[in-house]
Amino acid sequence: MAAVMAFTYGIAQERQDMNPQIKIYSKKIDSIVVSEKFKMNAELDQVDEDFKEKKITSEEKQKQRSEIASKYQQTINEKIDARQNELQSATKEMVKNAVFMDRDSVKKNEMWLGLDGLNMKLGQKRGKTPKNSLQTVELSGSIMGTGLTAKNEPFNFYDKNSDTRNTIINSSQMALRYEGQVGGFKSPVFYRIGLGVRFDQYVPKYGKVFKQDNNSLFVDDFDRGNLKKTQFNNTYIYVPVDLRLVLNPKYTEYEGAQYLDNRKKQLSLVLGAYGGVKVGSVNYIKYSNENSRRIVERERIMHGVNDFIVGGKFGISYGGLKVFVQKDFTPIFNDSALLKNKYGVQIGMEFVNVIF
Repeated sequence: MAAVMAFTYGIAQERQDMNPQIKIYSKKIDSIVVSEKFKMNAELDQVDEDFKEKKITSEEKQKQRSEIASKYQQTINEKIDARQNELQSATKEMVKNAVFMDRDSVKKNEMWLGLDGLNMKLGQKRGKTPKNSLQTVELSGSIMGTGLTAKNEPFNFYDKNSDTRNTIINSSQMALRYEGQVGGFKSPVFYRIGLGVRFDQYVPKYGKVFKQDNNSLFVDDFDRGNLKKTQFNNTYIYVPVDLRLVLNPKYTEYEGAQYLDNRKKQLSLVLGAYGGVKVGSVNYIKYSNENSRRIVERERIMHGVNDFIVGGKFGISYGGLKVFVQKDFTPIFNDSALLKNKYGVQIGMEFVNVIF
């Protein structure tokens, strides 16, 4: 019995997920063995001391050592036998959990990379109920192509008359958002609300840079050397609010009730609005001249940019693939900016989606 308990205790040390009752029982057995062994060693030391002082012969020494070992072996076994009810109870509980516990109820992390970017689920329960899956907290990241349009042509994304170049990817945004269901458990309508940060980048036409002078912001030729790189950066803190409509809802039954199965891949439309406040505008210029091959300037922009933005969003999603168009209803640049186009429009895709 002592050998079995020692083996059980060793396994319990290695397996952190073993039944807590088994752990407690193993610790008690170990405590009994250690305590009795300490007492036994004290008596054996006394026998060895008597032999050294020639109080007993070698035969008497071996006889006393055998008697002491037998006595403590019996004591340990009696104390372990007295706790067998605890072992039986813990063993039954462990067997019950091994047989009946849903293997999908354990938490796990998932990560996959596809055409829709990087997707992760952290600490999710594989056996998560349909009801729980209708509420999520997500961290999303998007890449966008941002352009400037005129007020009377709000969706003329590739306007050749714009002062800035039309590039495929020049902006990004990240948001932490909560999603919940509107209505009953079968409702195909969801709402989202969150808090995020948005980075917009505008690059002037070739050979030109943004300049500010006399409380005005404008685009002009660069005349201080060989221009290598330039960009105008706006940073916003914004609050997105979305409605998501599931177009092909799929349902599941759980404990006698019908639920929309939010774990399935479904086609959805997204309509949203957002408002943000500007936290910084910086003009970046990198160039070279006869004195240096690398000169970098970062200039804080004080004029020409509005402090607030308000806009709307339209998107389509299927599973992890989410594409959208969002339009700023308020102009990015104000009357102090001497630019042809002042309203922002973005075409983007979510490339990171982390579900907590």
